[in-house]
Amino acid sequence: MRFRFGELVVFGVFLFAAAVAVIVVVPQSQAAQQEGWTQTRWGPLGPADRDLLIKVRWAGLWEIPAGRWAQERSTNAKVKETGVHLMNDHAQLDEDVRAEAAQLGVQLPDEPNADQQRWLGELSSRTGAEFDQTFADRLRAAHGKVFATIAAVRAGTRNDKIREFASKANAVVLKHMTLLEETGLVDYSQLPTPQS
Repeated sequence: MRFRFGELVVFGVFLFAAAVAVIVVVPQSQAAQQEGWTQTRWGPLGPADRDLLIKVRWAGLWEIPAGRWAQERSTNAKVKETGVHLMNDHAQLDEDVRAEAAQLGVQLPDEPNADQQRWLGELSSRTGAEFDQTFADRLRAAHGKVFATIAAVRAGTRNDKIREFASKANAVVLKHMTLLEETGLVDYSQLPTPQS
């Protein structure tokens, strides 16, 4: 078999392109698996999707007791009302997140994280106006953090089930941020400065 130089170059370029295609395609799929991506019937489920479910579960694990304590420890009607919303909304959201996680095969925590346990410790030792201020500041700051997480996942998830859940969670978190702000107690100077 005789090849002319031009044909040999074209054939070599073809082989090189085929080899590069294999190298590029295979590692990307392996990298996706290594990074924690799994396939579900609702689309790919990534690490950020799982993280969202975990953070929403954590939120309920400390906000439900905090809302209950608002009924017992506060003298401020707006704080008490906000506490009722936190308890009721997070009870429903917690039921939803546990159902979503079960369908998607995501393990959820059973207790608040270390920061949330510390915040509950602070709240448990306070009453009256001191409770109210700590309640408003800690919960508003926490809602701001999880709001950003939910928005990022909602904007970029590839999973239909997570997208729907993130929309629901986003509405609840925005409602709670607004209620906390309406108490008139939030110290905005303690919140992180938005980045441009």
